[in-house]
Amino acid sequence: MLARLSLRLRIFLFFGLIALGGVAVVLVSLYVGLQRSAEAGVAGGFTFSAILASFGLLALSAGIWLLFDENVAKPIERVAALMRVRAHSDAGTGIDTELARYLGDLAPAAAGLADRAGSVAQDLASNLADHTAQLAAERDQLTALLTDIPVAMTVLSADLQIVLYDGQSADLLSRIAQPRLNASLTQYFEADALERALSKVNRTGLPVRCTLTSLDGAYSCQALMRPLESTQGYLLSFGDADSTLRVDQPRPLVYNFDLLDTDGQARTEDTPLAALTYAVFDTETTGLLPHKDDIVQIGALRMVHGRIIEGEVFDTLVNPGRPIPAASSAVHGITDVMVAGAPDVVEAARGFHSFATDAVLVAHNAPFDLAFLRRQADACAVTWDHPVLDTVLLSAVLFGASETHTLDAICDRLGIVIEQRDRHTALGDARATANVLARMIPMLEARGLITFGEVVTETQKHGRLLQDLN
Repeated sequence: MLARLSLRLRIFLFFGLIALGGVAVVLVSLYVGLQRSAEAGVAGGFTFSAILASFGLLALSAGIWLLFDENVAKPIERVAALMRVRAHSDAGTGIDTELARYLGDLAPAAAGLADRAGSVAQDLASNLADHTAQLAAERDQLTALLTDIPVAMTVLSADLQIVLYDGQSADLLSRIAQPRLNASLTQYFEADALERALSKVNRTGLPVRCTLTSLDGAYSCQALMRPLESTQGYLLSFGDADSTLRVDQPRPLVYNFDLLDTDGQARTEDTPLAALTYAVFDTETTGLLPHKDDIVQIGALRMVHGRIIEGEVFDTLVNPGRPIPAASSAVHGITDVMVAGAPDVVEAARGFHSFATDAVLVAHNAPFDLAFLRRQADACAVTWDHPVLDTVLLSAVLFGASETHTLDAICDRLGIVIEQRDRHTALGDARATANVLARMIPMLEARGLITFGEVVTETQKHGRLLQDLN
């Protein structure tokens, strides 16, 4: 019945309850004090009345606060969070009017607005899908044509960050390290030859031939560097004298031309979330104790400018050098037989460290996964000093600390579907986490949290959540 009352009447009754409760507490305290005054005197009776009234008012305040928090504050927080989900992601999550049943017409009005916005977004998405399909077909055709050209091409920004690479270039770079958008070419080849070629191109404005040597000195190739005419940046075409640059099947072009528009590298703390590069990862282990259990799988993928880069994936089983408990295998499905020929944790962790170079590490409950990696840091001769974001804490910022923040709960809230076969696999959970982050970034921006530093400052308010989890 209370839910059917008008919002203004409910607020009036709410404050009426405070007033009546306060009067009742004072009157009862005075009555009890009066009864005691016969034994303790008038002063003692009034003192006892004051003490009793104080405790009574405190208890009343606590009770009223609990009612307000449960029926007003939390529902408003939930409705606001769900409205941001609908407004800033393509999730179809509905707004349950029962969430705020004591807040009058707020929830139905919010649901109507969200449905209207969702309808408009669907129309826009339908039109966008048609154009996207056309662009995808043209890109596939271009990819097929480039695959038949025995020249590897890479587009570089003014500071030699990789902006585009084709299938042949990916094949060539992978001989040194995994190709990655927004990675510096100096992470693959010796810097001296690159800097000489760059200096000559900038001085003459003409194409320059150079010989590039991998950082370990094991591989060399001829290359031609030329400036881009329409913007700052360079086109680097490789010619390999040792072998023909061919791939077994067409590989899609991987690119993000926004990377050409760089004004130097800002501090990570001052960089907008949407402009960062992320390595989103997850691990599977022999157990839940980082100080004694071991990693059996590492899965990761990269995000650049808020977009998951398909093909830039790190996925490996890890031989822990010990039997995997049956209880752990029952969760992630990884057995001793499966990891028998897999690399050990030193090789696997070094590979992942290279994959995550110059990226922000992202994980769901990151301290748990990082604890396993950092325990092996000395053996791997690497340092895990990357900036870190945790989707547990991001969820607390967006949806409130009192909500459930498991990966399944967040995905359900954001309309992200995790295939059952991918759940509790390192790469599957990393992909789910990356999709979560992609949808959270515009929601955080809508809250006025633009830069990495601003978001980290906000997440630090919810650090207790991770302590409870771990």
